Amino acid sequence: MVEERIRELAAEVGVGLPPVRVTGDDPVLPSVFRVGGAAAVAVGAATAAAAALGGGGHEPAVDVREAAAAFRDERHFRIDGVAGELWAPLSGDYRAADGWVRLHCNFDHHRAAALTALGLPSAAGRDAVVRACAGRAAVEVEESVTAAGGCAAAMRSRAEWREHPQAREVATAPLVGLTRLGDTRLGDPDGVRTSAPRRGGRRPLDGVRVLDLTRVIAGPVATRTLAAHGAQVLRVGAGHLPEVPRLVIGTAFGKRSCHLDLRTAAGRAALRELVAGADVFVQSYRPGALQSLGFGPGELAAIRPGIVCVDVSAYGGRGPWALRRGFDSLVQMACGIAHEGGDGSRPHPLPAQVLDHATGYLAAFGAMAALLRRSAEGGSWRVELSLARTARWLDGLGRVDGAATPEPDVTDLIEEMDSAFGRLTYLRPPGTVGGVSPYWASPPPENGEHPPAWW
Repeated sequence: MVEERIRELAAEVGVGLPPVRVTGDDPVLPSVFRVGGAAAVAVGAATAAAAALGGGGHEPAVDVREAAAAFRDERHFRIDGVAGELWAPLSGDYRAADGWVRLHCNFDHHRAAALTALGLPSAAGRDAVVRACAGRAAVEVEESVTAAGGCAAAMRSRAEWREHPQAREVATAPLVGLTRLGDTRLGDPDGVRTSAPRRGGRRPLDGVRVLDLTRVIAGPVATRTLAAHGAQVLRVGAGHLPEVPRLVIGTAFGKRSCHLDLRTAAGRAALRELVAGADVFVQSYRPGALQSLGFGPGELAAIRPGIVCVDVSAYGGRGPWALRRGFDSLVQMACGIAHEGGDGSRPHPLPAQVLDHATGYLAAFGAMAALLRRSAEGGSWRVELSLARTARWLDGLGRVDGAATPEPDVTDLIEEMDSAFGRLTYLRPPGTVGGVSPYWASPPPENGEHPPAWW
């Protein structure tokens, strides 16, 4: 199944990939969904694309257990042996008058929006939120929190989601959308860095420059994967943007980090300078947000002909929910995954942030596929993915008798590295090319540690 799905992905984006050697099979994690298979497909596709960019001749391989473990890497991440809490106190599932609703309150402004929508004071605790949600319909809570600028999702069944207007829109989109932006050939115009990735480098993505304007998991996993295969990745954040600190550290291996305030003319000018020297631009802002600042795909291609623009969103770039904020746990609720996992009686999520991680690896695959297309055909390219489309794909992989599967032993996959934050314990990047594992050449940097410049 894994090999066939990787071939389907390659055909979807129009590239030729070397055959991937797959070991292991589902179930490897406790779930009725084919989580291990999904992980192996996403990781395997990215690994095969890296092998193709490296010039061929080296067999890509993926192990199902290793790929599935990578989908839970934040659970194994330690700083000086200490695991951190990834969820804020008010984030979680709440029983509503007619079902369940999930609130995502990891960022302070999302917490404030949820409390405002529920008519609660800013100091309200979980008990007050429980009472407020219990007296309202789940969709009412979802809509009121969303209208207030927060993040929420009512639990829907698979059938209910399939009838939703956004689900119909998502169903028309490819899993990894790859389209060409204009007809610019490599090498034009003079003075613009448009070289293709170097062949014969020590690592498949040597010489590839990546701008990372993403947060949380999916986007950072994509750019961290590109870094593991040798790309120069510069994360562009800002001091005023909220973060989950441990997620930032855990997804920043192999990257550099700078801060730019895109609300200012100076910040936008600095980003334009970076774009002019970039090969790949990965962003997970809500659809249209960067375009309003002059950094939509068309503008990026004008600044840097030959660029690859990768857009990651929650519910897709079109449809009534296109601008809706969303995270993996919310999309699982909305799309019927949490409903099926708990037999409809209460939410039961996947055993990992599968939608985030799968979308991240698929985004890395899409970026590399676009680089392959660019090398052969020229032009600038756009890659589009969404968590909701990934959820539909996961659903389409079928089911497995895996609910009682024991937790896998991953001690052989764990490595350590010193950093400015302390001794880091982490899972090594999955997959191999010619028997060699990808790796991160540097520890996570401190936020904003580096200047906004290429090196």
